[in-house]
Amino acid sequence: MKNTHVVLITGASSGIGLATGQYLINRGFSVVGTSRTPSKYPNHPFPLIYMDVLDQSSVKIAIDTLVSDYHHVDVLINNAGMGMAGAVEELQMEPFDKVFNTNLKGPIFVTQHVLKHMHKQGFGKIINVASLAGDNGLPFRSVYSASKAALRRITESLRLELRHTPIQCTTLSPGSIQTAIAASRFYAPLKEDSVYFNQYKNALSDMDAHVNNGIQPIKVAKKIEKIILKSKLKPHYSVGPLLEILSPIIKFFLPQRIYENLLASFYNLK
Repeated sequence: MKNTHVVLITGASSGIGLATGQYLINRGFSVVGTSRTPSKYPNHPFPLIYMDVLDQSSVKIAIDTLVSDYHHVDVLINNAGMGMAGAVEELQMEPFDKVFNTNLKGPIFVTQHVLKHMHKQGFGKIINVASLAGDNGLPFRSVYSASKAALRRITESLRLELRHTPIQCTTLSPGSIQTAIAASRFYAPLKEDSVYFNQYKNALSDMDAHVNNGIQPIKVAKKIEKIILKSKLKPHYSVGPLLEILSPIIKFFLPQRIYENLLASFYNLK
């Protein structure tokens, strides 16, 4: 049976975006994904259109084209994002800006343009893909953690601003998911003369291990479908390994230093 929902997914060429689009297509949704290089994916399972989330002109053109073709956009999934690893002291500002802008400014740009159409059509849902990493300042992942935490706060503000409208928004925070995020992550150089050399080296191995041992992207896709079909959205949802989902609860109840020591132990820090 054909579903009347039209879903726009940013960053849909691989990973969570690809898995979600494939799953929703099979469930009868109309799905359009975005990519900075859609020509690289000629046999993609659903349509890909060009969009650079940091280029407001391309964002506007992509969304206007989608609405022209499909007449409405029911759901926006702000999924496009980037990772970054490195000690705070050794961060380079150019990749810092690119990651923070992609993870925070990008979703804002896309949301701004989509909202113009959602207000006109009188309905819509926005799902911002954050991360459970945003619940903590993780070692050697400070920029990623901070950008995802900021996205959650922006979404909370937006929810309150939209209360008088029929449009809803929420965040979904995945934990460790088996994707190729490690291949596209920015890395500060691993320097043998750095005071962080051993800790950073171990942290890089841990990051890859957590991804490799994470849950399958299809579980995120199924969670997204459940959110789409809900009549009333909560401020926040999460999906991932149980320990990572419980982490914010543990953080709330434990004394700060004990929780910090647990994090340090988890990431093999002295």
